[in-house]
Parts: sequence; C-alpha cells; structure tokens
Amino acid sequence: MSLTVLLPENEYSHRLRGMIAPLLPAGSAFRAPEEGLAGLEGQKLLFAVALDKGGCNPSYYSLLSRLRRDAQSLDGCQAAVVVTGVGELYTKDVARDLVLAANMAGCAFIGRPLVEATGSLRNFRVQAQIHGTDERSAFRLALEELIDRLLYWPAPPKIKKLLALHASVRSTSNTLALWELVKAGLDPDTEVRELCLRNGTVADCNGCTYTTCLHFGEQGGCFYGGPMVDEVFPAVRECDALVMLCANYNDALAANLTAFVNRLTALFRQSRFYDKRLYGLVVSGYSGGDLLARQLISALNMNKSFYLPPRFCMLETANEKGSLVKLPGIAQRAAAFGQHISE
Repeated sequence: MSLTVLLPENEYSHRLRGMIAPLLPAGSAFRAPEEGLAGLEGQKLLFAVALDKGGCNPSYYSLLSRLRRDAQSLDGCQAAVVVTGVGELYTKDVARDLVLAANMAGCAFIGRPLVEATGSLRNFRVQAQIHGTDERSAFRLALEELIDRLLYWPAPPKIKKLLALHASVRSTSNTLALWELVKAGLDPDTEVRELCLRNGTVADCNGCTYTTCLHFGEQGGCFYGGPMVDEVFPAVRECDALVMLCANYNDALAANLTAFVNRLTALFRQSRFYDKRLYGLVVSGYSGGDLLARQLISALNMNKSFYLPPRFCMLETANEKGSLVKLPGIAQRAAAFGQHISE
C-alpha cells in the first residue's frame, strides 16, 4: 500500500518533504501539482502545503484553482492533509479551502484528516507534554499517526440509520423543503430520524474543565444534561450518517447548530466518530453557502472526526418562501444527492 504526496513547491517545502519522506511506505511518491491531476483516481493522497511568511504558497493556489475547475479529477480518492506555516495564522484556513475543493472534485477525507504546524509549534505543546517530548517530536508523531490512519482506513459501512439535524421552521424553510426532495432519493430501507434543535432545545456549551467534561462524557452524558443528552447524543451514537440541514442567513451556522457542535465535545471524549459519514445541505438566501460548508468541515470532520464522503454537501440559493422548489431541475438534483448518500 502506498501514498501519493501532492506537494506544491516553494522555498519552505523542502523542510516538509524531509519530514514526510522517511514516514512513507515503499512505492510512495511525491508529485508536484504542476504535473496535473490526471491518473490520480482511486489513490490514497496526502496533500502537503508549506506556507511562506505571508501565509501563502503560489503553487498551492494553482492546485486549488485546478481542483475547483475539475469536478471529477479525484474520483475514488481518500486523503489527508498536512499544512505548515512560518507564522501563527492561516494553516487551518488553507486546509479548509483545500479539503472543500478536493472533496467537490470527488475526494473523501478520513476523520480528523489534518495535521497543522504553526511556525512556533506552540499548537503542539499539549501533545508534547502528553508524550513527554518536545514540540517538534510531537509534530512528527502526529504526522506519522496520520499517515498510518490514511493507509489503513477501512471502507465505511453501508448506511442503515441516518440522522438529520436542523433548526428551522418547517412551514417557511427552504432548507427543509430541500431535505424533503433529497429524502425522495434515499434507499427506502434507510431508517431516517429528524431532530429539531429550535426553541432552547440545546443550550450552548458552558466550558467545563477538561476533567469534568471527560468524566461526564465517559458516562455518555454532559454536566448540563437536557434534550442534548436525552435525545441527541443517543441518536448520534446510533446513526451511520449525520446530515446537517443548514440555512445560511449570516454566513454562519445557526446558533443552535453551533451549540450542538460545541456540546458534542462531551460525547467525543467518550468515543470518536470515524465510522460515521457527514453530509450537509446548505440553502443561502443570497450567497456564501461555501462558507458554511467549510464550517462543517472544520467543526465536524477536522475536529470531531466524522468521515467526509466525496461531494459531501449540496449547496443551493433560494430566498423567498417556497422558492426552493421552483428552482430549475431541483427535484432531480436533490433526488440524485439522496441517491449519492445511499450509495
């Protein structure tokens, strides 16, 4: 089993290459994005990006543009990402853009697919303390663990139980109207459960100490209890796939959906979600659906370890009440996305 490492070259990339090369199995190869994306279908990929002092890499932006223009270039691929920086900013921002573009080009991403290293390596201070080593060694250990997980990542199981979460009013929501169309394309044997997080159902996380959160998480709960523990946690445990139904009003996830992500930390302390797929439906009144898609990626794939299937998100624009169902070809696109989930 081998990897293809896509490494956009710049003055800092040789350091990253030097760290990655000894960790690769036999038969692996580095590939410059300038060589194109042809022939990568079905491969295991590691995207490796070294940023300069301005948090940029011109070769990376060339790769990003190519991914956004070629919607089938990475069909059947599974991937992970490593990003290093000279400064303290932009590593995760670059990773989110890259994951979204590659995902829309057909690439799946394993749960927790990102290892990032800022210039000071301060983001590895806790891991270094846990392992009794220095920050640089902790970074190397994280990179080694990421490559190992990518190489041996199993195929996710068939979806039998699907959980859809929303915070919308059914009588006026274009987002829920889209969901109804998507459901028409699902395998009829799929067990679907919907939960609404409106009207105070989910209080936001109050920031317990790590030990308190860990204590209640190990018991499958949370200090603040409520419907999150009684209904949402059990539904997340049981599902094979999570569909986030996201109305975009202010270029951000709704407050209750954000609270869900924050409170999910208690359950995450108990178990990872590597075997659960993440999907998103985003309906924007004007534009910016990709901003919410990136939030889902960073919050639930990069942080909470949900598996990101290829083309995980459906993005539509509809403003006036009832306008979603009038979009040209929407029923066919939505049903196809439902079939995509089932497949």
